[in-house]
Amino acid sequence: MNKKNSVFIATSLDGFIADENGGIDWLNSIPNPENNDMGYVEFINGIDALVMGRTTFETVLGFDVDWPYSKPVFVLSNKLKKIPESHKDKAYLIKGSLTEVLAKIHEKGYEKLYIDGGTTISSFLKEDLIDEMILTTIPILLGGGSSLFGELPNKLNFELAGSKTFLNQITQNHYKRKK
Repeated sequence: MNKKNSVFIATSLDGFIADENGGIDWLNSIPNPENNDMGYVEFINGIDALVMGRTTFETVLGFDVDWPYSKPVFVLSNKLKKIPESHKDKAYLIKGSLTEVLAKIHEKGYEKLYIDGGTTISSFLKEDLIDEMILTTIPILLGGGSSLFGELPNKLNFELAGSKTFLNQITQNHYKRKK
């Protein structure tokens, strides 16, 4: 079975993925003159598709860049009625329970999934559907904002699979679910 749900996300030292206004400018607080991707390209090359929530999708749409994904993006939303025309063949609206959503995506042949967005990651963790997490920690305390982790119904054990340092300040830890 090659099915795998992976997280690749950055947090502040105090565990936030966005500041109190939803901003993510702090992600660039450490100078990166050579534009080191910190393993992102290698990670994205190893997945088949992305699953993200509406808020993350709308955030990405708001970036002043071309659509950054070459893989299909499945957008979880009960509020969004349709994908904008500009992204019709790039992103797909999907609804249902997470197990139903995964079954639909797997039926399309996508097994290695990148789970993105705070609420979406939390939902997957609550149902114990995350197999690995690559967490990049930016050395800044935000003091508030959108937390990556919320309350869970059960304890989930992960083990450290690797650790790297980028730009002499940013740490990245790779955890695998231990069942």
